[in-house]
Amino acid sequence: MIAVIVLIPVLAALALWSFAWPAARTAPRDLPLGVAGPAVATAQLEKQLTSREGAFEIHRYADEAAARSAIEGRTVYGAVVATAHGPKLLTASAASPLVAQLLQQAVAGQAPAGTEVTTVDVVAASADDPRGAALTASVLPLALAGVAAGAVVTLLGLRGVRAVAALVGAAALIGTVAAALADSWLGVLTGNWWAEAAVLGLSTLAVSAAVAGLAALIGNSGIGLGAMLITLFGNSFSGAASAPQMLPEPVGTIGQWLPPGAGTTLLRSVSFFNGAAATGPALTLTWWAALGLGAVLLGSALKARRTSPEPAMERRPSFAS
Repeated sequence: MIAVIVLIPVLAALALWSFAWPAARTAPRDLPLGVAGPAVATAQLEKQLTSREGAFEIHRYADEAAARSAIEGRTVYGAVVATAHGPKLLTASAASPLVAQLLQQAVAGQAPAGTEVTTVDVVAASADDPRGAALTASVLPLALAGVAAGAVVTLLGLRGVRAVAALVGAAALIGTVAAALADSWLGVLTGNWWAEAAVLGLSTLAVSAAVAGLAALIGNSGIGLGAMLITLFGNSFSGAASAPQMLPEPVGTIGQWLPPGAGTTLLRSVSFFNGAAATGPALTLTWWAALGLGAVLLGSALKARRTSPEPAMERRPSFAS
């Protein structure tokens, strides 16, 4: 009873810390930002942007076309272009509506009095979800779906190849249903439908395989451990509502190593940026899925070895003397 009374407040404090602390400390930290134009014209812009120490990581480009290409390739979140009429801001609300808004405020606040800053959204978010609220809200349900799939496969006693087939089949079905809801119905996603379904399915498989794999190796307690890792840390550290560079370090980096963060980044790349910068998060999800499924097969093999009867030793025939 004492253990339960103590454990519940500890878990509550851990949950509040994992969700509230990153949200309360949201601010740009080495946020990739481009500056385009002649060096003479951009010198003042760079000086103003770097006045906030550690806020922006400046990338220099020769002209607006190069800056646009960098935004479309997900190298930077936006760019400030020096023009004869004053600074021009290029943003990508599809990458992060919050970052796009922050850049507008930062550039407008540093522009000379009376100067109007022209803003162009190079890669816009879906018109049906301009603030990215629906995309952000989908992170936790998908994570819970993966946890549920891994838990059900474990509790039903499926092992070996049957467990792997059930996990892959469930993830594929979840990815298909999620793409139908987010793309076909809500219009939150605007990219290739099958690519989005594949990303959603792989994200689910990475979670479900991790949960089932932990349970196969250490028992049913692995379900709780996997669920806590994914929901408490994976979801809150994902940067889905802002960007990884907006979270305190090392939270932003850790979040991209976990399935919810990698899945969100990959989904944005596939849906809005034609697959740009998709290799890293795709490999992260693949490793989670592969290691989880491998752990399921290994746990099943170890359990079968422990429960199989040992062959009886053959008795040597004895001869009467």
